[in-house]
Amino acid sequence: MSNLPALKQSGIRWLWLAVLVFAIDIGTKLLVMDSMGYGWPNRIEVLPFFNLLYVHNYGAAFSFLSDASGWQRWLFTAIALGVTALLMVWMRRTPASHIMVNSAYALIIGGALGNLFDRLYHGFVVDFLDFYIGQHHWPAFNIADSAICVGAGLIILEGFLAGKTKTKASQ
Repeated sequence: MSNLPALKQSGIRWLWLAVLVFAIDIGTKLLVMDSMGYGWPNRIEVLPFFNLLYVHNYGAAFSFLSDASGWQRWLFTAIALGVTALLMVWMRRTPASHIMVNSAYALIIGGALGNLFDRLYHGFVVDFLDFYIGQHHWPAFNIADSAICVGAGLIILEGFLAGKTKTKASQ
């Protein structure tokens, strides 16, 4: 007997958002790699606080472990695969009607897989969004990183909202 009706009712139905994030992330990275020169001299000044800047990140967030000898690539690959698997299990157990949490999981999955693709295909992650104030620059990041952060923020927000609902229900 098919499990398809059960899957349609679960959060798995929201995986289209992960596919969309993955496609946008990979597309923007390919565009940057094909149209921009590498590094600081080739930056494109967009706004007084924002540049497009093509750089390679061999580490994780904020270039964490970027100067390690290469083993970090496989550690971050394992983490991305583990987190993706765990979130997909949670999506399978969450009703499709829980839009915020399923969207959050899908954003994180799409971002994790976008950066995973880079690590496996290039050996590094392509970053290109450079925000700054004066001479102080935030570490460059990409669409996948943004999706992961938004997804994490939605999970936190959902936790606060669920806590308020439980508090009101108990009064």
